[in-house]
Amino acid sequence: MTLTIGLAGITGKFGRLLASKLIKNPSITLRGYCRDPKRVNPTLTSSSQVHLFQGEAFDEDNIRKFVKGCAVVICAYLGDDKLMMEGQKKLIDACEVEGVPRYIASDWALDYTKLEFGELFPKDPMKHVKAYLENQKTVKGVHILIGGFMDPLMSPFFQVFDPATNTFRYWGEGTEPWEGTSYENAAEFTAAVATDPSAVGIQKFLGDRKNIKEIASIFEEVYGVKPELKRMGSLEDLKTTMHQLRAEHPNDVFKYMSLFFMYYWINGQTFLGPEVDNAKYPDVEPVTWKDFMKTRSIQELAAAYFSLA
Repeated sequence: MTLTIGLAGITGKFGRLLASKLIKNPSITLRGYCRDPKRVNPTLTSSSQVHLFQGEAFDEDNIRKFVKGCAVVICAYLGDDKLMMEGQKKLIDACEVEGVPRYIASDWALDYTKLEFGELFPKDPMKHVKAYLENQKTVKGVHILIGGFMDPLMSPFFQVFDPATNTFRYWGEGTEPWEGTSYENAAEFTAAVATDPSAVGIQKFLGDRKNIKEIASIFEEVYGVKPELKRMGSLEDLKTTMHQLRAEHPNDVFKYMSLFFMYYWINGQTFLGPEVDNAKYPDVEPVTWKDFMKTRSIQELAAAYFSLA
């Protein structure tokens, strides 16, 4: 029996990864929605399972054509608040009209349901979308939460890992858990949820749960290099710093956004675990911090996010 799955945002980093996982199942017909089909990975365009639909995020007619006949629609958008909130509402509206039973929202990072509006501002659109889905009559919301993504944590964006000096910088006591799932592993869990019609509501999956000191020990075990640990301050210092930077540079989110994510990632407010839903899909093997490092050189760790898909 063929299962038709719609994937909006098939040209993005996560969208490309997810598409590659979905078409491993020969019973899946994948519909991809994007602005420019020329940007779709050639391995996808060459597959007879993949059918592309071109259109803008707010093009209601093309969106309806895209979702019509789908058993589930997945949103892999990543962009500004307008796209993440209003763009998703356009997809949800189309799913409601066309009778699509499930919609997998573009959520993933951190359990934002435990946050108040304004605390971690990039997650506010997700809260709005979740509330919007709860008011639909036909389409059911699916919210996949995976802790934080491992790949970007090691990138210059977070400034946690310095590959030049093999230094791990951290805030807090160093005993706070980092709940992490790799992009590829998150795509595998998402593909499993997409093919499971019983999966609705919040679905929680984790690759691993280790504090920064444990991650540093794993680094030494994998690479044979003892890293330096550098404490930047307490969690309260981190909170003060991020708000101060936001007040000083309100229009330059890259000066402070990573600190906001880091604070809410490790302060305990957005934790998923330790009880998660991994066991629902035993065929998906959780990727641990050690697994993640073993497939990369030290130099590749910092570039892991940029080399995705």
